[in-house]
Amino acid sequence: MAKIFEQESRTFSEYLLVPNLTTEKNTPDQVDLSTPICKYKKGQEESKLKINIPMVSAVMQAVSDDGLAIALARCGGLSFIFQSQSVENQCEMIRKVKKYKAGIVASDSNVSPDSTLEDVIALKEQQGHGTAAVTEDGTADGKLVGIVTTRDYRVSRMSLDTKVSEFMTPIEKLVTAPEGTTLKEANDIIWDNKINQLPIVKADGRLVGFVFRKDYEFHKANPLELLDKDKKLIVGAGINTHDYETRVPALLEAGADVLCLDSSDGFSVWQKRALEWIKSNYPDAIVGAGNVVDAEGFKYLAECGADFIKIGVGGGSICITREQKGIGMGQASAVQDVAKARDEWFAKTGEYIPLCSDGGIVHDYHMALALAMGADFMMLGRYFARFDESPTKKLFVNGSYVKEYWGEGSNRARSWTRYEENGNGKGKMAFEEGVDSYVPYAGPIRDGVETSLAKVKATMCACGSSSIEEFQEKARLVVVSATSIVEGGAHDVITKDSNRNN
Repeated sequence: MAKIFEQESRTFSEYLLVPNLTTEKNTPDQVDLSTPICKYKKGQEESKLKINIPMVSAVMQAVSDDGLAIALARCGGLSFIFQSQSVENQCEMIRKVKKYKAGIVASDSNVSPDSTLEDVIALKEQQGHGTAAVTEDGTADGKLVGIVTTRDYRVSRMSLDTKVSEFMTPIEKLVTAPEGTTLKEANDIIWDNKINQLPIVKADGRLVGFVFRKDYEFHKANPLELLDKDKKLIVGAGINTHDYETRVPALLEAGADVLCLDSSDGFSVWQKRALEWIKSNYPDAIVGAGNVVDAEGFKYLAECGADFIKIGVGGGSICITREQKGIGMGQASAVQDVAKARDEWFAKTGEYIPLCSDGGIVHDYHMALALAMGADFMMLGRYFARFDESPTKKLFVNGSYVKEYWGEGSNRARSWTRYEENGNGKGKMAFEEGVDSYVPYAGPIRDGVETSLAKVKATMCACGSSSIEEFQEKARLVVVSATSIVEGGAHDVITKDSNRNN
C-alpha cells in the first residue's frame, strides 16, 4: 500500500519563533543577511557566489525581467530572468543587466529629430523615466544630436505633434564625455557641471550610453549592491529541460552568473539529464534545480550535481498544482524535511548545498520562519510583482491601484516548456496549474525590501542571532493552535484605519 507520512503537512502560519536571550551583539545594524547560493565545502572554503540579502525573484513573466533584475541587484538580491521567451530575448535582457553597472547605461528611450512630443510622452510612460536620447536614426547607438528631458517641454502649452527637433536640447549645448571615460571621471564631470546625466559618445559621435547622477547617489545609499568582479550587477536566468543545449550556452555567453532549472516538480529524470549535460559541458556554471519537497527529492538532485536546490510544490499564491494534481506538501514541512536531508548530506560529504524556499510566503515574518527552518534564501513571486520595477501594468481597479500577476502555469503564460503533457517538448498544456490575478500595488522595490528585511532582522535579534547560520542553530519553534493565531493579531478592540504592511 501507499506510504503515509506520519507528520502533518504544515504551513508557515502554523509556527511561531520562541525568543532567545538578546545580547549587545544582537542589534539590527549588526545583522548580516548575506548567504551562499552555490554549494561549497563548508569550513574549508567560501561559496563562489553569495547574495547580500536572502531574496531572489521568481522565474516568471510577471516578475523577472531586466528592469526588476537591475532594481533587485541594487538592493543586494538576485533575479532569475524568465525563460518562457525566445533565447534571443532572454539573452538581451541578461546583457542589459550586465551593461547597467558598467557605469554606462545603454539608452532605453530613443527618438529621432522627426519624432513628436506624443512619442516622447509615450516613451516616458513606457519606461518610467523622462530622459530620451535624440539620435539621427532614433536608435540607442545612433549619432547623438540632442536629448529630451521633462524640462524641455510642457504638455499643457505644446501640441502633441510638435517635432522633437523643435524643443530638444541640441548636442551643442550638452556636456558629453568620450568613450573610455571611467565611472569616477564621469561622476566628477557630472558634479563639476551640475548636470543630471552625461552622454558618453564615440569618436564618430555615436551614442554609447548615459551616466546618471542619481545612480551615483543610489550606489552610496545602497552599499549592498550585488556586483561581480568587474563591478557589474549579478543576474540569473531560468532554464528548462527541453532546449538547454541551445539556451545554456547562449545565456552564459550573454553574461548570466547563475542558472536555475524552472519546474513545478524537479524530482525527475529530465532534470538529471539537464544537470549532467550542463556540468559536463560547462563545469564552472552554477546551476540550481528543483522543486522538491522531501529528502528523497533533495538527495536525487544533490547526486545529479545541483549547486542549490529549490523547495516547494504548490505553495505559490497563484499556483494551483495541489488543487489540480494533488501533489505537494505544506511549505513549512517541506523546508524542514529537506533541510534535515541537507544537513545529513553535509555531515556525510562535507558539501553544503544551499536551499531556496520557493512559495508559501504570505507575511513578512514568514521569511524569518523559512530561514530559521533551514532555507538559505527565498524565491518570491507575488512579493516582487507588486513593485514599480516589475514588468506588469499598474491599474486602478475597484478603487485601488494593483499590478497584474499571473503564474507560469497559466494559459496567459503559455509556458509549454514548463508544463506540457507528453514530456517530449512538442505538446501543449493540457490544463492550467496557475491563475491570472492582481496584487496590491506597493510602490518602489527599495522601500518594500528595506521594510521587510527590517522585520526579519528584528526577529533574528529577538532570537539572539546576528547571521542566518546562527539563526538556524539557535531558532526554537512552536506549533500554534487556531486560537493562538487569533490571539496573535489585534482582537477584542475596534481598530482604526491602518496602513500596516504585511
